[in-house]
This record gives sequence, C-alpha cells and structure tokens, in this order.
Amino acid sequence: MPERFLGIDTSNYRTSAAVYDAESGAWQNEGGLLTVPEGAIGLRQSDALFQHTVRLHEKIEALPQGEVRAIGVSTRPRAVEGSYMPCFLAGESVARSAAHLLSVPLFAVSHQQGHIAAAALSAGRLELLDGTFLAWHLSGGTSELLLVQAGADGLPDCICIGGTTDLAAGQLIDRAGALLGLPFPSGAALDRLALEAGPEKGYRPKVADCRFSLSGMQNQVENKFKSAEPAQMARFALETVANAVLKATEQAKQQYDCPILCAGGVMASEVIRARMRAAFGDAVSFAEPVLSGDNAVGVAVLAARLYERNKQ
Repeated sequence: MPERFLGIDTSNYRTSAAVYDAESGAWQNEGGLLTVPEGAIGLRQSDALFQHTVRLHEKIEALPQGEVRAIGVSTRPRAVEGSYMPCFLAGESVARSAAHLLSVPLFAVSHQQGHIAAAALSAGRLELLDGTFLAWHLSGGTSELLLVQAGADGLPDCICIGGTTDLAAGQLIDRAGALLGLPFPSGAALDRLALEAGPEKGYRPKVADCRFSLSGMQNQVENKFKSAEPAQMARFALETVANAVLKATEQAKQQYDCPILCAGGVMASEVIRARMRAAFGDAVSFAEPVLSGDNAVGVAVLAARLYERNKQ
C-alpha cells in the first residue's frame, strides 16, 4: 500500500484538498479562493461555510484516486483554547465521514500548524519540525511571530512571542488593495504592482518586545494614497509591513538563536522576502508562493508524521 495521506483545509478564504506521498515527498494540492463580492474585504462565516460545502467535493475529486493511510484535517485556526471558526466544520465533516468509511485514522490539526508544515516541506526543511525555530505566520487574519518546538503530541507547539497587537498584516494589505481597486484578497496583485515602483522606505513603526501596532500604519498608507502613484503606494504598504517584521525578527533573534521559517500568504510577497533574505541570509527559509497561502498540503504532511508516530 502506498504511503499516501489526504489533507483537507477549509479556511476563511480557500477550499483545499491535497495528497502527500511520505516516501517520495511528492504532493498534489487542489485549492481555490472563495468568491468575495466585488469591493468587499472579507466574507461572513456563513457564506464561507456554504462555499466550502459546495466546492470541497470538487477539490477532492480532482486528486488522483488511490488508497490513503490516514486523513488529516484542520479543525480550528490555532492550537489554543477558544480558537474557533465555523468554516472549518465543512472540512471536518467530510474528513470524519471519509475516515470512518475507509477505516483509516483521522488526525485533527490547526490551520496554523498546517501552514508551518507546508512551509517546512516547501523549503526542504522538514527536519525543523523536530527541533526549535522561529516562524512567522503572516496572513489575512494572523500576524504572529512564533517560537515553535516539537510538541509532546507530535505536532508543532507554537508559542506566540510577537507580532501585531491589532490589525493583521493581511488586513492592512487588503485595505491598501481596496483603495487601489485591486481584487480581494489583494496580496498577490499588490506585490506585482509594488515591484513596478522604485525604492521606497515605507513607514517605520515602533517595535517593542517583538510586538507592533499596524492600525497606525493604515493611516500612513491612506495618506500615501492621496499623493503617490498606485505602484509607489503599493510599495509603501509592503515596505511598511517589512519594516515591522524585520525589526521584530531582529529582537527575537537576540533571545533565540535558531532558524527562521516564514509561512502564510503575506509571506509570498517578493518585496518582503527580499528584505528578509538581505537581513538574515541562510538563517531564513520560505515556502514557495504556491504553498505560502492556505492549503491542505501541510495538513497531509502532519497526518503522515502522526501516523508514523502512532505505529511505533
């Protein structure tokens, strides 16, 4: 029987299903963004849950047929008490039903843990999951700097040591995108536009103990919109986020001398990646852009690791 594992992730903005081969490391992800009304900067949970319910079977049917050893599913945003979003119920329901009918183990993980595993796989650094490292989870709803260690349960144990105290980086980027008339979510389009602009310092927020506020940055971005060309405004927004992320990372590195892994859709930005590479060199690793956003590949990777652990 092949060492194949199914992963399912129904997050706030993307429906995804994936298969991962633990022997070869090969994977296939079938995912797609949820439909957001033009001009809107988000979805109600009821709308997200409905779209997942309609689309999830299409993603699974697009995967190659064959037996799987186990199924993994994201059931909540983060592995902390009180972390909950109804949109994850769509994936959990399908995963539990499939695991029962196939008589295979089911492993529940968090969306954040899946992000980290996907980034480690994509960067060719799965060994990080067995040690200690710093990780950025920078996305539409989360902007956290994490100290990650191998947990007693076999999953990444993530302790938030920094990040935003209010507005998420993805929210700032999406609001900048809305000002420019870009589609939601705006990260990819804003990054492409920013690369057309010349050098831009961006706004430098105050960062203390690895934490910073992004709500004040929004005012700076809105003021820039009044005087700058669209490409320059886009560059200003991304450089502003990069300034905060770099400073927080520098402060964390003073306490924890360990590798850095970057995950989440915002970390697909070439502007932010270039700044991180220049500052931290070989100490920082990134997911490929295709695995930076919401996806089920990391969930499948974690299912494979938990399956192997439970065999021992």
